[in-house]
Amino acid sequence: MVLIAPSILSADFSRLGEEIKAVEKAGADWIHVDVMDGHFVPNITIGPVVVSKIRKTTKLFFDVHLMIKDPVKYAEMFAKAGSDLITIHAEVCKNLKSDIKKIKETGCKVGISINPEMPVKIIEDIISDVDLVLVMSVHPGFGGQSFISDVVPKIRKIRDIIDKTGKKIYLEVDGGINAKTAKIAKDAGADVLVAGNYVFASKNYKEAIQSLK
Repeated sequence: MVLIAPSILSADFSRLGEEIKAVEKAGADWIHVDVMDGHFVPNITIGPVVVSKIRKTTKLFFDVHLMIKDPVKYAEMFAKAGSDLITIHAEVCKNLKSDIKKIKETGCKVGISINPEMPVKIIEDIISDVDLVLVMSVHPGFGGQSFISDVVPKIRKIRDIIDKTGKKIYLEVDGGINAKTAKIAKDAGADVLVAGNYVFASKNYKEAIQSLK
């Protein structure tokens, strides 16, 4: 069954701990933490201090997505704050293999993300080195956007590459996920779905998560 990772970007930040506990009780598998720096994307969210505080609220897997310009510089901070997996964007890395290795040295699993317009070939050579590939199905930076269907062939292609490695590498899709697009992403090969607005804007978190599963 596909794993569901509610993105706290869409949660009520005035009661963030309660929101995380609520989605855990509702059946969430992971917690997706979107970190934005106002440079790589036009928005600013949270840093390692907040991650360390919310880490105390749950034992769920923390899937931390660094949408920042210098992810390696901050990776150790996020690792110490309680991240289980740190995902970085290929386009901000000068040496992907080196950066992946440095993040693994913090003790975290590593993910690599590509935006909708990026070709798979940019990350193809390093897929076997990571624990997760994140395909953005919206342009990163804001929640509540619509799913870009042009990424579906990309999801299929990456699924094929992952399967050929023979390794356990998650294929995650993030952006515009709802009951309809969840099926599209899953059918294309995704095994982790990030859903922010669809879960946190719903009146019943459990029903929303179950509809995605």
